[in-house]
Amino acid sequence: MNSPRKLSEELAELRARAGERAITLREVIYALGGRAYLLLVLLLTLPFITPIPVPGLSTPFGLAIALIALRLSLGQRPLLPKKFQRKELPAGFIGKVFTVAEKILRFLEKFLRPRLTFLTDTPLLRQLHAVLMLLAALALLLPLPIPFTNSFPAWAILLLAAGLLERDGVFILAGYGVFAAGVLYFIFLGEATARLLHEMMQWLKS
Repeated sequence: MNSPRKLSEELAELRARAGERAITLREVIYALGGRAYLLLVLLLTLPFITPIPVPGLSTPFGLAIALIALRLSLGQRPLLPKKFQRKELPAGFIGKVFTVAEKILRFLEKFLRPRLTFLTDTPLLRQLHAVLMLLAALALLLPLPIPFTNSFPAWAILLLAAGLLERDGVFILAGYGVFAAGVLYFIFLGEATARLLHEMMQWLKS
């Protein structure tokens, strides 16, 4: 039995098919074949792996990832509503994403391999991983203009999706670690904001 193609190869083929024209999510799903939805999650996550949030993309892409993760968390076949399937990715979008992301994917592929497969092959655990992806996707729905607020959940989703695709439990555990770091970062931001507001109120009263 032939082993699945590498993630970068599948997405590179999609880039070649799309060219510089606009492409719908339906076309993307059809082009990616059997592993379409997890590969689609990877594709939609790639714009957010830079430290600076991507204006205008976090809400619709986060919602699409969340819908896929929700169905996976319920043990259902992943599916996007037809309204989302008709959504177009802008002309040249995939090429622009790959300019940055292809090197990252190829780097990750050097380490991806089947390990700790009980973490990826146990149905209940797969649903648990999907719940974490859902929570991370909901964080992407918050278009906060603060560095790293998109990066932490995006990297968590990327590692989880790659781990599930390649049956790599180490990547799954790394995804949990990044998610936990993101939670701590959000807590730090909340406390820092509360302290700043308190200091401002004290200054205004003085």
